Parts: sequence; C-alpha cells; structure tokens
Amino acid sequence: MTFSAFKETAKKVVFAVTAAVFILCVIVICVFIFARSVPAIGEIGLFEFLFSTEWAPNNIPASYGIGTMIVGTCFVTAGALVIGVPIGLLMAAFMARYCPKPLYKVMKPMTNILAGIPSIVYGYFGMMVIAPLIRDNFGGTGYSILTASIVLGIMILPTVIGVSESALRALPNTYYEGALALGATHERAVFMTEFPAARSGILTSVVLGLGRVVGETMAVVMIVGNSTALPDSMLDGVRTMTSHIVLELGYATDLHRGALIATAAVLFVFILFINLLIAAIRRKGRAK
Repeated sequence: MTFSAFKETAKKVVFAVTAAVFILCVIVICVFIFARSVPAIGEIGLFEFLFSTEWAPNNIPASYGIGTMIVGTCFVTAGALVIGVPIGLLMAAFMARYCPKPLYKVMKPMTNILAGIPSIVYGYFGMMVIAPLIRDNFGGTGYSILTASIVLGIMILPTVIGVSESALRALPNTYYEGALALGATHERAVFMTEFPAARSGILTSVVLGLGRVVGETMAVVMIVGNSTALPDSMLDGVRTMTSHIVLELGYATDLHRGALIATAAVLFVFILFINLLIAAIRRKGRAK
C-alpha cells in the first residue's frame, strides 16, 4: 500500500469513527432522557403532565403539570421572535444591499461580537437595565415576559442577521438587475424580488433563532420572573421549561426528578421538531 493510499484509508477510518461517536452520543442522550421520563409520564398521566397548570411537588397528593411552563415558553418565544426577527431581517437587508463598505467593516465585527457575548451577561444586562426600565415605565416587577422577550430578541439578532445576509448575498445578480430592468426601484428590487428568492435561507435564520430562544436558560432564569402561575399580561412573570428544570433539578428526588427529566424530554421533542423543520426548508429550497 502506497503512502497516499494509506492516508486516504486513515482519513476514511477517522471520519467513520467520528460519525459513529457522534451518533452514539445522540443515542445515549435520547435513551437517558426517555428512559427516565417515560415511567414518570406514565405515573403522572400524559394529559395531566402536559395540560395541567398546577405544579406542586410538595403537596399531598403532589401535582406535576407543566402546562404553565409550556405556555410561558410559547409566550417568551413568540415575544422574542416578534422583536428580534423584523430588526434582524431589516439589518440583514441593510448590510447586504445598502451598507457602505467602510461602515460594513465596522458593523460585521460588531455583529460577531454580539454573537459571542455569554448568556449570563445578557441576563445581567436585562436585570440591571431592561427590568428597571420596564418597571418604571410600564409597571410590574420588571421581571416579566416582556423583559425576557426583549433580551432574547437581542440575543437572536446575530443568527437572523448572519444567515439572512448570507442568503441574500448568495443570490445571482440577475434577480436584482432583472427587477430594475422591469422598472422596480432599489427598495422594491430588494424586498419584493430578492427577499422572496432568498426565503429558504431567511426562514432557516428564523427557525435557528427560534431554537436559540427555546433552549436558552441562564439569561431567562435571571429576568423572566419564574412564576408558576398563568400570566395575565406581558408584564407578568412566567417560568419557561428550561428555567423550570434548572431551578428545581438540584434538590428534586424520585417522581419529582422524573417529572423534571420528562420536561426535558418535551423540550427535546420541541428542538427535534425545529431541526426537522430546518431540514424540510432546506430540502424545499434545493428543490427549487
């Protein structure tokens, strides 16, 4: 066997082992989560676990309903997307089609820096800046759905901007030039022609941002209020599924611990659905 053939064989072996280790890790995590959660869900009852709004592990009898946490997660996620996605898409359009090169050289690194800020720093910023502003101007304690939505909306900006900008820049110039040739203005060429053509990448950026919001923990724990009651407004505190697990897993035992791991299983299914949605969007984009 020649040396080049040996290198090719070695590379194939390394890649195969790496892929096998990755698949094994995913399988082990899945088995661990579902092996611990299925018995707990069976004892509590699937309908009771998912749709009950009463979480009282210390009561007799105890109640393990995560309906409030699911609602809280949905509210915070929706609020973050409403705030972050429009700003992110407009910024992506500006950086891809409007931004002068000298300014772009400043804004691109700033976007990358925003992506590298640790979650706990975002949480501290929300605690010290956003929460007092909400409390002083709108009422409430400041630790609320609105505060969490604003902070998470800022956190997803780098993802939405980066992926959407790349999708716009990947388009052939013929889209833009053809729109101008038909009499479109610069703005109409960008937003009515290029945005629809890049919708696969733009939707991917939104779904990736959604995944970031759903899985965020530390920043949310610090600013969301962590109330287990159903909210009446955006100024009320809630508890998301991730913050719920973090707050109680340290001291939970027996069925209480199993219910928290089952909450992680529900979150795992949410993330799996998001990944499948991304794959479907990409397949649809390639098909076109």
